[in-house]
Amino acid sequence: MGRLLRGRRAGQDGEPGRLLVRILMRWIRRPLLPAVRLWRRNIQLRIVVMTLLMSVGVVVLLGFVVVGQVRNGLLEAKIKAAQSQAAGGFQVAREASNAPLAPGGADGQAVTRSWRTDLVERLASGGQGAFHVVALSADDAGAGSRAPRTSGEVDPASIPEALRNNVQQDSRTHRAYMSIAYTKDVRTAEPGLAVGTQLTDADDKPYELYYVFPLAQEQQSLNLVRGTLATAGLFLVVLLGAIAWLVVRQIVTPVRMAAGIAERLSAGRLQERMKVTGEDDIARLGEAFNKMAQNLQLKIQQLEELSRMQRRFVSDVSHELRTPLTTVRMAADVIHEARSDFDPVTARSAELLGDQLDRFESLLSDLLEISRFDAGAAALEAEAIDLREVVRRVIGGAEPLAERKGTRIRVLGDDQPVVAEADARRVERVLRNLVVNAVEHGEGRDVVVRLAAAGGAVAVAVRDYGVGLKPGEATRVFNRFWRADPARARTTGGTGLGLSIAVEDARLHGGWLQAWGEPGGGSQFRLTLPRTADEPLRGSPIPLEPEDSRQNRERSAARRQDDGTGGRLLTSVPVQHPTRPPLPPRPSTAPRGVDPAALPGSGARVVARGAGERPDDPAPELSAPSDSPEPSVSSDQEDTIRGR
Repeated sequence: MGRLLRGRRAGQDGEPGRLLVRILMRWIRRPLLPAVRLWRRNIQLRIVVMTLLMSVGVVVLLGFVVVGQVRNGLLEAKIKAAQSQAAGGFQVAREASNAPLAPGGADGQAVTRSWRTDLVERLASGGQGAFHVVALSADDAGAGSRAPRTSGEVDPASIPEALRNNVQQDSRTHRAYMSIAYTKDVRTAEPGLAVGTQLTDADDKPYELYYVFPLAQEQQSLNLVRGTLATAGLFLVVLLGAIAWLVVRQIVTPVRMAAGIAERLSAGRLQERMKVTGEDDIARLGEAFNKMAQNLQLKIQQLEELSRMQRRFVSDVSHELRTPLTTVRMAADVIHEARSDFDPVTARSAELLGDQLDRFESLLSDLLEISRFDAGAAALEAEAIDLREVVRRVIGGAEPLAERKGTRIRVLGDDQPVVAEADARRVERVLRNLVVNAVEHGEGRDVVVRLAAAGGAVAVAVRDYGVGLKPGEATRVFNRFWRADPARARTTGGTGLGLSIAVEDARLHGGWLQAWGEPGGGSQFRLTLPRTADEPLRGSPIPLEPEDSRQNRERSAARRQDDGTGGRLLTSVPVQHPTRPPLPPRPSTAPRGVDPAALPGSGARVVARGAGERPDDPAPELSAPSDSPEPSVSSDQEDTIRGR
């Protein structure tokens, strides 16, 4: 138990962090949504962008290869020329070191000091800015004959230390790339190539001689190549993008035209056709599309004609049957009134004849009503009504059947007015079907009728505790002539069209009629209507799944276990009794919140409440939460279940 509580505390401590991360991600993602939506919906944009990206990749790769080849070629040519020039200079330096010096004394020391200077100037005179000469000693003496000698104001410190070490350790020729710095600020540093070796002067003392070749010209040539490649690559990418846009446009434009025409065809404009030009693949696609649209139009016209004939047949048969039915009814009434003079068998036959004639008349009325809905001739006579009065009339009419079944009908939520603009006759017919079905299938248990109003909607829910509905039956319960158990007799003489007419009445009001049920746990039918005519519904004040359902009881038990309360009840949830279950608690006067299951959709799917929501917690005013997803149903299920 302690570990469980600690885990819950840790989860609660982590909630603010997760909420902050979620808000941050939403804030970052919101500006990108239009671009992402455009990227997903525009295939031309995707192809052009992908073409540009691939073109940029190819151009960059090609640029790297070309620049690398040019750079390597320039450097190889420069190295060969530098080595040749340096080899000649080193030979001249060796020959100069073997020349006899002047006699000793002051004049001799002056000659020794000027010998290296003369050598550097002599070697650099043939370069004329193409190269510089640097003479260094291993001891780096600051003055005298061992001092550094340079040409072209080259800073002796520019010679790389690694190159000097190699030259001092090995008498062969070595080279290295460097950055040439000058002792005066008139010239900036520039890349260069140093070639050096170790020689001996006239005093047989070692010194280092370096040829420094500037690479500024080669750098300029390389920059020119890079700029040329960048300019050519940019024009190439733009050209490829334009070509891709033009090519894709020729393909996408007919596809977009086909999509637009398909949308207009789906909207009922069956005469729309594509414009076909040429004989290419797109033209053949257009011809096939037009042929498909023509065949579809012909088939739809045939089906509409057949449907009109069927509706006309049903309407004509219903009307034609009324005359003989009236005659038979008159004769049956005469026989029924004289049944006391008949023997028991004949008297019972007269009673059965009257009952079946009543059912026959009800079936004819329902068929006529269905034919009006099918023909689109049903009209709504909406006025402000109080649904409590309608519910009282319905319950009053169902009381005799409830007494025979041993069922009690209870009403909840009738302490406040429930007013809506609706057709009283049609609403009463819907509720009569729901209440009578609940009494008939309630197995003698209580039937609860709940009323509620919140926001812009009113609702009436009829709950029974009978056999319930099996999975998948909630989507078929509104089909014409459908029964959960075909072997079950219709004790009330129903026609099998009541719920079909009820869902059409709800749709005519712009409302919803939905069903929920579980095997052995009863069922609940919910009628939701807008308070004002033509006002769209965003939710229902009554959840489709009742609070005392099996799943809600299991969730309550799981919450009690998680809270560590053991057998102590946290919420007052009624428990179903085999013979007569107690009623759900009376709701508070505050309007109920919108349960996710109350959103529009099929009654076959019930979405659970959030983890922190309690069945008995008061909820805020009715609203349509934007974060709550609607139950996913197919279009035909929505047309069958939703009362739009």
